[in-house]
Amino acid sequence: MKEFAELVTFLGASTKTLEKQEALVNYFSLADDRDKVWVIALFSGRRPRRLVNSSLLPQWCIEIRNIPGWLFSECYGSVGDTAETIALLLPEATEQNAQSSLSFYIEKLISLEKENEFIKRDFITACWRSMNKDERFVFNKLLTGNFRIGISQKQMVNALAKTIKLEPSVIAHRISGNWDPATTSFNELLSENTGIVDYSKPYPFYLAYALEENPETLGEANEWQAEWKWDGIRGEIIKRNNQLFVWSRGEELMTEKFPEYAMFQQKLPEGVALDGEIISLTNANALTNKFTILPFALLQTRIGRKNITAKQLKESPVGFIAYDLLEFEGEDFRNKTLDERRTVLEKIIAEVNEPVLRLSPIIPFTNWDELAATRATSREINAEGIMLKRKTSIYQVGRKVGDWWKWKIDPLTIDAVMIYAQKGSGRRSTLYTDYTFAVKDEDRLVPFTKAYSGLTDKEFAQVDNFVKRNALEKFGPVRTVKPELVFEIAFEGIAASNRHKSGVALRFPRIKRWRKDKKADEINTLDDLKKMLEVYGK
Repeated sequence: MKEFAELVTFLGASTKTLEKQEALVNYFSLADDRDKVWVIALFSGRRPRRLVNSSLLPQWCIEIRNIPGWLFSECYGSVGDTAETIALLLPEATEQNAQSSLSFYIEKLISLEKENEFIKRDFITACWRSMNKDERFVFNKLLTGNFRIGISQKQMVNALAKTIKLEPSVIAHRISGNWDPATTSFNELLSENTGIVDYSKPYPFYLAYALEENPETLGEANEWQAEWKWDGIRGEIIKRNNQLFVWSRGEELMTEKFPEYAMFQQKLPEGVALDGEIISLTNANALTNKFTILPFALLQTRIGRKNITAKQLKESPVGFIAYDLLEFEGEDFRNKTLDERRTVLEKIIAEVNEPVLRLSPIIPFTNWDELAATRATSREINAEGIMLKRKTSIYQVGRKVGDWWKWKIDPLTIDAVMIYAQKGSGRRSTLYTDYTFAVKDEDRLVPFTKAYSGLTDKEFAQVDNFVKRNALEKFGPVRTVKPELVFEIAFEGIAASNRHKSGVALRFPRIKRWRKDKKADEINTLDDLKKMLEVYGK
């Protein structure tokens, strides 16, 4: 646990990719195999479920430290994170625990899942007494099911590749799928001769880079295939062993969430893996491939539900727009050209002939200016822009420069004033970096969105200094501040929302720039937002 805590602390503090890579390589070179399996699981999003009520942890910490509850609340208000507050408040370790591996702690916690509160408390408080501050912080994050780390799966895969001498693409495929870190050994996970068949295993996704320059820099237009960039959830539909599996890009198995896809178990041929977009659509016509994309907000109403009602199926219909073929008749198709993959994909979609399964239309164009004019109409069909794919490209792993590009439309923007601030997490846990913004409505300010990205480290430090000097009130970790700092907020879309005071919700809000040239009385109004909703609302 000590080595893992040191790794997490270092990764959270470092901003240099090569340093992070070296730290991961060192860890995987020295760690126990059981610990390595859990690190792979944690860093690829397979977090253990929350095993104890989070409200109990502060209570146990208060009892150990013999402090009043208000003092804990004050400390939490300053730190902004329960796990870190407890780690800082508890006294230095007074005991030594021989069972100190990461796997021991996680697997012991899992074994206690159905035990009563007192047994869990005895184990957790004993662990606290044997850990240093960094170990307790990581341990607490695992307890609350809130473990996150600023490492991409690609970085982890590359570190593993240097350790075990396998190609990154091979490792990325082997660590995907529906495996359980509690029952899977390191050799079973990464060995070619494991003998275990996981029919659900998805392929790693090929991700596009953002095209920031004129597309003419890509060369001849006829070498490229253009498609719409859809606003849904990237996913894979797989049929193997007469079983159907639906995966999200985040490697979440979502088969049961979309009963519309159940028909694919009979309709799709055996040994097929489709890459595409899980998306709300309607008015689909299987013969003409015509369909209408619905707001992403409708899809969101389906994501978190275990049981889907008939009403939700009707109001939020879900389809799948397929744009690539990764496997056919059990054969890995990724090394075939895009043209070859597309030809077979078109035949599959035609044979299934179901409105739920649509083919991503190819956008015809003869030159880049013509395509730019088409791209300008993206919002009219609820698309985010255009995807450009080289016709001769193979299907690679992760984000690669050269063959796949996303050419998104410019974001919508609005000027707003910051009214609330909260401290961030990780290396930003001591700085106020999470902000709430407001627009004007006559003589009052109406909050309408939050954002925590888009500024440089220097700018974050300057805003943090402003917050500390101009805080008006505090509500737990949140500070109200003088409404003086104006920022330009960028976002991809806008929708009506009954859950927000402003009546709108933004899609992917972030800070575009700090408008030091503007005063608070020059910001946009609520009416401006409503006009945007009328024009661009989904």
